[in-house]
This record gives sequence, structure tokens and C-alpha cells, in this order.
Amino acid sequence: MSPTRVDASPHAGLAAYVPPWWLPGGHLQTIWPARLSRPWTGPPPAWRRERWTTPDDDFVDVDFLAPRAPHAGRPPRTLVLFHGLEGSSCGHYSLAFAAAAQKRGLAFAVPHFRGCSGEMNLAPRAYHSGDHAEVGWMLQRLRERTDSRLWAVGISLGGNALLRWAQEAGAQARTCVDTVAAVCAPLDLTAAGHAIDTGFNRQVYARMFLATMKPKALAKWRQHPGLFDAERVRAARTLADFDDAFTAPLHGFDGVRDYWARASALPHMKRLQLPTLVIHARNDPFIPAWSLPGPDDVADGVTLWQPRAGGHVGFARGAPPGELDALPRAVLDWMARQGDRVTGEGQ
Repeated sequence: MSPTRVDASPHAGLAAYVPPWWLPGGHLQTIWPARLSRPWTGPPPAWRRERWTTPDDDFVDVDFLAPRAPHAGRPPRTLVLFHGLEGSSCGHYSLAFAAAAQKRGLAFAVPHFRGCSGEMNLAPRAYHSGDHAEVGWMLQRLRERTDSRLWAVGISLGGNALLRWAQEAGAQARTCVDTVAAVCAPLDLTAAGHAIDTGFNRQVYARMFLATMKPKALAKWRQHPGLFDAERVRAARTLADFDDAFTAPLHGFDGVRDYWARASALPHMKRLQLPTLVIHARNDPFIPAWSLPGPDDVADGVTLWQPRAGGHVGFARGAPPGELDALPRAVLDWMARQGDRVTGEGQ
């Protein structure tokens, strides 16, 4: 595998990203792409949804998008995207990666974490940042149902969960996927949690997430009365409060500190044994730059892209309202190079 690096060369994809002049600052670079930029043009994507029964008799929904025209002369490939907190296949980054996959002749799949596909799941659990067993089950099922080689991308929460799976799987990860990428993942959940619960972030981002998370949690309590303290969930004003009252007890953690510590991917970055790309903008409002990994913190074969700007899963380019193709194009270019090394194919 290639050596670890914080790659800032002019040919290093997003490592040298410069935002357009009209999009200054991490907050605007985060909010504008999510709300106003163009991740997809033309008619809406023709998703095909499958519902899978989980090992605990619950369900997850997986949205598939067939390639327009598979790349001639290469084995079929499927790009798998794990969404972020309260995300789905409808999110701006999902649509941007879907458009890029279509252009490259890749099949595309978005497995939804439980409760994120538009319908409440059934079991007395939800999803969380360290849900590596769920990610592993989803990837293995995808691998078994297709002859495609798999590339996996995780966005934000999904990126941390994907890396936790790759860390736990070790060398076995290569039997399932060729390469993985984590985009704006909160690798240090304690640092990210404190950041999002402070100041402007708390008033805007934390409030936005809690507006959907709290009703889902209370619906879960109605499914399973007494599962957790519903009054503490109602009273939650920060993500730390919510995770302490809901996420941690539902998933076997001893409170929010235990959850954030045990679910974080950062302490295990040297355990990665497959080609891995880790992308963070250093002005991401959710993730303090001081908490990002450096070359000495990660395994060989891990590439770190840490541009100065980009916001949280933003990276818009061009004139307003902005195009969102820079991120998926750079990630897929990198993955193609790694995949060719794995399979022995040429460019």
C-alpha cells in the first residue's frame, strides 16, 4: 500500500481545494451546499428500494441505482455510500455521489441506517456512530448478492462507522471491499460532540439534528415503553444530552462519555489494513482541526486529505449556486487508482 501522508500536492484531489470567492467561511461552505447547490441535474434518480430483514428480525432499506453504461473492459463495480447523522439517499452528498457513479458506469447503493429511510424500524435500537457490526452485515450482504467489486464511502457519522468496521475486520476487510473512504468523519467523537454543542453550532446544527432525532426517539419509546427515560430525551438541549439519554443506553454504552470514547475511530487508525482515504476540511464547524489525525496516527496505506477549506461535506465549486462534483470526482479518482492496484488492472 502507498505510504501514509497528509497530501497537499496540486494533483492530490481535494487536498488542494480552494472554495469559490462567493462562499467564504466554514459555516457558509457547510450550509449552502446542503441547501442550495446542485448535486444532481435532470429527472430525479430512479432508485430501486429493497427491504432487508436484519438478524434481529428488524429491517433496513437499501436504495440502488443501476449504472447507465458499465465501463467496458472492467469487472462491474458497486459504490456503497453510508450516510451521515439523519441522512438518506436524498441528501445532497448522496445525490452528488450518485451522479458521479452514473457518469463512471458504477452501480450505486445507499444502505439506510435504521429509522432513516422514512419509516421507523421495529427493534428496541436505532443507529450510532460506532455501529460497525451493522455496517459489516450490510457490506457482507451486498458482497454476497453481486459479482461486483465493492468500494465503500462513509459520510460524517457513516464515515466513522465504516472505519470502525474496517478496523475491527482487519485483514478480512479486503475480502469484502477493495477500498474505503471517510469524508468529514467525527473520528474523535468527544471533540466533535463538544464542538457541535457550543455557541453558534449549538443554536443551528445541534438544534437542527435534535428536531428530527427527538421525535424519532419518542416514537421508539411508544414502540417499547420504558426502554429509556423519555423525560430526559424531551429535556435534551444538546447532542450530548440526547446521546446520554437515548443513544448510549439503547446500544449498550454506559452513558455518553463511554459511547463517545468506545465508538470513536481515531484511537484505532493504525489497525486499518486496506487502502483508506480520510478527508477533512480544516474549517469544518463540526470537527476541530486540532483533533484530526496526522501521519503518525494512522496505518500505512491511509491517505489524509486536509484542505484548509470546504466546510462539513461541502466542497462546492463554480458560480452560484455551486456544483458538488468536486468531492465525489476526487474520491472516485483516488479509489480507481487503489482498485487498479488491487486487481492488477491498468488505468
